[in-house]
Amino acid sequence: VSVGNICRSPIAEAVFRKLVTDEKVENKWMTDSAAVSDWNVGRSPDARALSCLRNHGIETAHKARQVTKDDFQTFDYILCMDESNLRDLKRKSNQVKDCKAKIELLGTYDPQKQLIIEDPYYGNEKDFETVYEQCVRCCKAFLEKAH
Repeated sequence: VSVGNICRSPIAEAVFRKLVTDEKVENKWMTDSAAVSDWNVGRSPDARALSCLRNHGIETAHKARQVTKDDFQTFDYILCMDESNLRDLKRKSNQVKDCKAKIELLGTYDPQKQLIIEDPYYGNEKDFETVYEQCVRCCKAFLEKAH
């Protein structure tokens, strides 16, 4: 989960989806990404995010959506990008009965200990590449731990 669901979270979602497909465990995972805000609902990911993924041979057809009450009751994990996402999600989850999702920073799984995945929106291609690399490291470590 990220603020607008057009940069970081769709990259993480696409990376994780490719990982579970490569590992042939995709039938065990339901993977999606969402936003804490409603700014970009229905929009495709940022063109730079799509281009970064494409450079790594990954396609995505994701359209931005906002996190829902159901998400907290359906998903085992809701992984987010930074402290403000974490705060917003925890606040939302307190209003949900039977919240089963474990809400964590995706960066807690980073073997290189980069806790926060910074929003690359105002940055350049290099910043998107950094987000991609962080997502790959974190998603791999998360998948190993959650298997």
